[in-house]
Amino acid sequence: MDRLPNRAQTAQALRQQIVGIDQMTPLLDGTKRPYIYLDNAASTPAFRRVQDKVDEFLVWYSSVHRGTGFKSLVATHAYEQAREIVARFVGADPKVHAVIFGKNTTEAINKLANRIEFQPGDVVVTTAMEHHSNDLPWRPKAQVEYVGLGSDGALDLEAFRRTLKHLCGRVKLVAVTGASNVSGFVPPIHDMAELAHEHGALIVVDCAQLAPHRAIDMGPLGGPRSLDFVTLSAHKMYAPFGSGALIGPLEFFAKGAPDYRGGGTIDIVTLDEVHWADPPERDEAGSPNVVGAVALASSIRVLTEVGMDAVAAHEMDLTRYALLALNQLDGIKIYGSCDPERLEDRLGVIAFAVKGMPHGKVAAILGFEGGIGVRNGCFCAHPYLLRLLGVSDAAFHAYRDRVLQHDRSGLPGLVRASFGCYNTQEEIDALVEVLQRILHGDIRGEYVIDRASGQYAPRSYDPITLGEYFAI
Repeated sequence: MDRLPNRAQTAQALRQQIVGIDQMTPLLDGTKRPYIYLDNAASTPAFRRVQDKVDEFLVWYSSVHRGTGFKSLVATHAYEQAREIVARFVGADPKVHAVIFGKNTTEAINKLANRIEFQPGDVVVTTAMEHHSNDLPWRPKAQVEYVGLGSDGALDLEAFRRTLKHLCGRVKLVAVTGASNVSGFVPPIHDMAELAHEHGALIVVDCAQLAPHRAIDMGPLGGPRSLDFVTLSAHKMYAPFGSGALIGPLEFFAKGAPDYRGGGTIDIVTLDEVHWADPPERDEAGSPNVVGAVALASSIRVLTEVGMDAVAAHEMDLTRYALLALNQLDGIKIYGSCDPERLEDRLGVIAFAVKGMPHGKVAAILGFEGGIGVRNGCFCAHPYLLRLLGVSDAAFHAYRDRVLQHDRSGLPGLVRASFGCYNTQEEIDALVEVLQRILHGDIRGEYVIDRASGQYAPRSYDPITLGEYFAI
């Protein structure tokens, strides 16, 4: 098993920890090249140590908690150890905070939305930059108010302050992203927590995008600048084995009934009554994803040994390098901050457009001709993208009507490149090289669009049988 040497771990050594880092992929011209993955904001590859630890654990895998066999005891120990590792990673205290495992951040936020006892007139304050997963769950539960943004798409803290003051104590919860998956902006979450608490509200921070890139400190329970709830997803943290977590006060989760009910959530049941288990078991219905919890904890061990400060510093260097290069390309427009020295309040997530070319076509050319994986579209943040792009209401209604008729060919969007702890400047050079070719019209394929999906592919491309590369 590879061992990471110390906190001075280099990016190159981290790169060697990535499963599939040298995987060869086919290009349009018939050649192959190592895949360049710049879609880390969507999901990250796995660390080798995570893969190794999962393999090591599988021989001990068994049911957890009530099993009496030795394997069950080992599996239970591993599962609870993973819970403590996650708590420490976000600065939570296992004595007073609960770590509730689930599938991902989306499930965690929905769980919290179902567990908060909203009353008529309660308000959830959120922002216009949220991922759908930190927006849609609140809409059926309470009145939702969206804080305005600055001209560059960053949070307007003064607008947030005014919103809380205007709502005069009606705010039950503030729900904010820890970092935007579109622009990379990192809101001042502890300042927001302090303001929320001054107005009698709780705060939940969606840390799906933040957790792999920056240190998180929830702070002491009840502290004026502490975070009440945080959520995270393992698949964005180099552990894509189907796990995530919701972390919050034990006292909160000890109240009320769970949203999912069944095995594992109870102390005792008769035909007439139910007595719920203590947290976190109360909110982990059914057999848990023990393998996923082990994978998440193993990834956290890697990130912790490297040091989140070292991860952040490397990714800031990459972001500065990328912005400097992209700013030199006439015809590339970056949405969000394009300032290579403004790095403290942003991650290595860069959304951009190529003048005169649909975002889907740009992404296809990068993939088919450069072997570069990016993402295009609206990134599950439609309101934010529409605002950044300045789409009018009339134009939106026209787009909406076409989409509802299963035609996504004209849907507005951007191309997004997003960096992880293992990416290199050479990979950014490769991205810039293909973008330069696109801008100069040096495109080797004739690309056509599938109107239903909005995706582009080269017309003359001999379709690859994907099963030749992997099949079950």
